[in-house]
Amino acid sequence: MRTRLEETGYLVDEGLAVACFLALRLHRPLFCEGDAGVGKTALASALAQALRVPLIRLQCYEGIDASQALYDWDFPRQLLHLRAAEAAGVTDPDRLEDELYSRRFLIARPLLRALETPSVLLVDEIDRADDEFEAFLLELLSEYTVSIPELGTVRSESPPVVVLTSNRTREVHDALKRRCLYHWFEHPGFARELAIVRRRLPQVAERLAEQVTAVVQELRSQDLLKPPGVAETIDWAEALDALGASELDAELAVATLGSVLKYREDAERARALDLSSILAARGA
Repeated sequence: MRTRLEETGYLVDEGLAVACFLALRLHRPLFCEGDAGVGKTALASALAQALRVPLIRLQCYEGIDASQALYDWDFPRQLLHLRAAEAAGVTDPDRLEDELYSRRFLIARPLLRALETPSVLLVDEIDRADDEFEAFLLELLSEYTVSIPELGTVRSESPPVVVLTSNRTREVHDALKRRCLYHWFEHPGFARELAIVRRRLPQVAERLAEQVTAVVQELRSQDLLKPPGVAETIDWAEALDALGASELDAELAVATLGSVLKYREDAERARALDLSSILAARGA
């Protein structure tokens, strides 16, 4: 499992590789929790590539309900069909109802598509959804079936590999967590983060990648509102490379802080640091 993930460019430690393997072997959802930007969403994409199946993503948000995640009826097409049937002289109500509520007019949302297709299902930021949607998701993941009143029960013949992510903006209920395997995503150490940057951005100068990683590691040790994740490290290195930089100095770091820090207070705190000393202390 570790080798196949790393072949996609996603570097994993032993604990995460074991969690992914067990999720596949036991057909259990994998619940990934941690700060934003540490690689939770990217894991689902890497799994889909490694398994050579589609990635189906459900982005959660406040107020999302089952119909928005599961299926909907194509009302405009149903109306056109109804008008065409009336023009053709079809008046049998039972026939019209059967035709209107057939599979051809059903719009499959992410959850239904995942049940019908071998895939990796990413339920992203489940902590943004409400309790009712959590309960619905728990029921669906327990049986991998769903009932559509007009059509009957849809049962998955090949259940999807499910990855749920949470940034821990609120606590997810224990009932859902108990259904899943769990993995907490830490910010990586210097060596591993540098390896990730080098793997994702091979065109970036080695010295620049080392310097960017060193500064980000230092920034995370500060009392920031939003410590930068690996995604921000990659963004910063990519931005500096786009500027033609082959190494990082304090002046260039300050000028490009918007690539790595997203709050004014965090940027002000970073500007107050002696970035030249940090670069020198880390041997960059």
